[in-house]
Amino acid sequence: MRYFITLSYNGARYHGWQIQPNGISVQEVLNKALTTLLRENTEVTGAGRTDAGVNASMMVAHFDSTINFDDSEQLHQLKYRLNKLLPPDIAIQDIRPVAEDLHARFSATSRMYHYYIITEKSPFEPFAYRFPQPLDFEKMNEAAKILFEYTDFTSFSKLHTDVKTNNCKIMEAHWDQLSPIKWCFTIRADRFLRNMVRAIVGTLVDVGRGTITIDEFRHIIEKKDRCSAGTSVPGNALFLADVTY
Repeated sequence: MRYFITLSYNGARYHGWQIQPNGISVQEVLNKALTTLLRENTEVTGAGRTDAGVNASMMVAHFDSTINFDDSEQLHQLKYRLNKLLPPDIAIQDIRPVAEDLHARFSATSRMYHYYIITEKSPFEPFAYRFPQPLDFEKMNEAAKILFEYTDFTSFSKLHTDVKTNNCKIMEAHWDQLSPIKWCFTIRADRFLRNMVRAIVGTLVDVGRGTITIDEFRHIIEKKDRCSAGTSVPGNALFLADVTY
């Protein structure tokens, strides 16, 4: 049987979602918890691979089991026991059976991320990037619209990755003001490259503070050169927010 898990996590103490040889990951912790509960070796596959320190308000993963949880009460009990076993920074929202050919990663049609910027000191700073210099968010939104015109985002990809293509289809990209001191960048695409969102945000911040123009933002995309783009912003303010199927 195949099951989908919907979960959220605070990525502060993890080296990303994917199992790493040099540090603890969300995937590793979830694998161990499920293996303990189900008493069989269990491995989860996530809808994406968030980087070190990045959070998820919604991640989807699947696992296969020989056990058939055939009613809602059994699934509720599994969720309850799994949440008790997991650390406080990982929470399970839902477990449900799905078709055997449904894949958490390859069946997903889009992923959405949120990135939060605050302009003043805040008690919620651990989950936002404080940038005290003035930013022109209107220009940043103008630049964000340019993303829809391109599919090759090599300029915003971590170097020396093992992907076959740097092409992505961006469906949504905009800045919204949530409070007098807090802004959110929303971006949705069919897939994302490693470090892509943080590199895009860092380059948009350069537009907002006037160190590059909107035309220069376009040229950066066209160069297909990571060294020409802005510095990646910190991962603590980034959240995987939605996965669609």
